[in-house]
Amino acid sequence: MKGLAGKTALITGASSGIGQAIAIRLAQEGCNIAINYRSKPEEAKRTEEIALQKASELGIESRESSLLVQGDVSKEDDIIRVINTTIEKFGSIDILINNAGIQTEFASHEVPTDKFDQVIAVNLRGAFLCARETIKHWLDQQSSGVIINVSSVHEVIPRPMYVSYAISKGGMANLTKTLALEYADRNIRVNAIAPGATITPINESWTDDLEQKAIVESHIPMRRAGTSDEMAASAAFLASDEAAYITGQTLFIDGGLTLYADFREAWSA
Repeated sequence: MKGLAGKTALITGASSGIGQAIAIRLAQEGCNIAINYRSKPEEAKRTEEIALQKASELGIESRESSLLVQGDVSKEDDIIRVINTTIEKFGSIDILINNAGIQTEFASHEVPTDKFDQVIAVNLRGAFLCARETIKHWLDQQSSGVIINVSSVHEVIPRPMYVSYAISKGGMANLTKTLALEYADRNIRVNAIAPGATITPINESWTDDLEQKAIVESHIPMRRAGTSDEMAASAAFLASDEAAYITGQTLFIDGGLTLYADFREAWSA
């Protein structure tokens, strides 16, 4: 896609799932990639290996074009270190992908406060702090930049038993719009992708169970779950110059899930 080759992208939570797929896709587009991970360096290394191999297959020079950088996005000091390390390696950050995310399952009246705080700290506060520090860099350098927040259909669809996750993604929707509006005249674009049901390790509870998978897919108009590669393609588009006039938007990639699929059959006049 136009305008990605030679850019540097920092992808948080890039050791598996959608984050891994985005890192791989951006490497294939010719980006330098900083692969952030929290606790599994072997998975981050695997992301790097796949990304460089696929880039090489396309004839893209991969030497010195990747970085593994450990850091917990719920910790401000870690975020600052991750961003500074990426800048020291590549000279700049052009694209920030706020992908790191967790979820916990509790009835809303039984959610332990520490578990609630943990989800908000990673999914929302962490995304804000990553954006804040990266925007500071762009303003200091008087340069343009792109932020892609990885949200969820649950920024608009309530999710019982996952109240902290739903709150974090609802907050991410307004984080995206607020930053986009505030920095549009500085040539900083901020958008989000909102995946629907996606086949990733975080969803193994239903992707590995054929009966549960069928139940999930029955609510999707396209009758199938999405793939990480499909999410990555949309992120790459929004990060590219092809989307140069798009900011403050959330792109739902959900097979029609947010079209109120259970209303496919008319049930009232």
